[in-house]
Amino acid sequence: MTQFPIWTADTAWRWYAARPWIAGCNFTPSTAINQLEMWQGDTFDPATIDAELAMAQSLGMTVVRVYLHDLLWAAESEAFAQRIDQFLDLAAARSIGVMLVLFDSCWDPAPHLGPQRAPRDNVHNSGWVQSPGMAALLDPAQHERLEQYVRGVVRRYASDPRVTIWDIWNEPDNGPDVARCDADEMGTKAQAVLPLLERAFDWARSEAPMQPLTSGIWLGDWSNLDALTPLQRAQLDRSDIVSFHNYGTAADFERRVEWLRPLGRPIICTEFMARPAGSTFEAILPIAKRHGVGAICWGLVRGKTQTHLPWDNWVSDLEDFPKEAWFHDIFEPNGSPHDAAEVEFIRQMTNLADFIGVPAPTIAADAPAAEPVFAPG
Repeated sequence: MTQFPIWTADTAWRWYAARPWIAGCNFTPSTAINQLEMWQGDTFDPATIDAELAMAQSLGMTVVRVYLHDLLWAAESEAFAQRIDQFLDLAAARSIGVMLVLFDSCWDPAPHLGPQRAPRDNVHNSGWVQSPGMAALLDPAQHERLEQYVRGVVRRYASDPRVTIWDIWNEPDNGPDVARCDADEMGTKAQAVLPLLERAFDWARSEAPMQPLTSGIWLGDWSNLDALTPLQRAQLDRSDIVSFHNYGTAADFERRVEWLRPLGRPIICTEFMARPAGSTFEAILPIAKRHGVGAICWGLVRGKTQTHLPWDNWVSDLEDFPKEAWFHDIFEPNGSPHDAAEVEFIRQMTNLADFIGVPAPTIAADAPAAEPVFAPG
């Protein structure tokens, strides 16, 4: 398939300048352990979703990042789409845009429809599932199904203002347990994903969405953009908006922004905030705003994903983990904040109407308007 052209930098900056600061969270309702439980008909929970979107709205968040799943499209595309529509309506009613994630390489490589497992005691994100699962990823006979999923979802929402951005693939070079994977295993996974990731970008682009496409890099050193892995290079080369993940200190966050700045495009951090690691709202949000970078934290409400617990519990016992030392997440399910001062700080940052710094290069006043629409062919 011929690669469809990405947006020009001018188009990307015009899109970025036309909207409020992208500040938000990765969103899974507290009643769902993973993407499937969030979206399946028997467990879809619009009442909880709306209550928790209200919490995001109370913080001044302008976007939520939400994961879909290919198995649901294959099983019941219209019913699934109706639930997506309901979610988008709930978010739009609270002036929150939605970043839809199509594929994800993290955690359980064998997803299945139907009842999902119960959370494992004291384990962070114990039920999250990959999309596609490894069996589908490695089976070319299933790739037509995956193409139908990408094209079908993007076609339905290509002109929908409720959808803000398309995230084609979350951490494509991640795996079931990065803490236990060696470099060779990670490299093997990346090689398997690369051709499908490239095709997924083309499938999405061919539907002429008005929204930008992206896939965030997260692993390794990006100080030399010419030395990135082939997968990372493909992510950046095919993204309209540059995105990345960072759970490091303020200095590390700012360094990575500077590494990505030469790409000349708007930048969004689509995952940050791990308190014990030094990635806090107080540390990161002022830097993101000063550099004109979007910032989407991991987690909103403590729930079945148990992402308030630390990554360390993948490989160690958590009996001594202090309950007050939340890793991710901001609120209890009843709406009370984990840290009231933190919540007030977030509100102060999102209430600042303008960026502290200059987020975009100057665009000539007489430059023609650039419409981010591409026709197939």
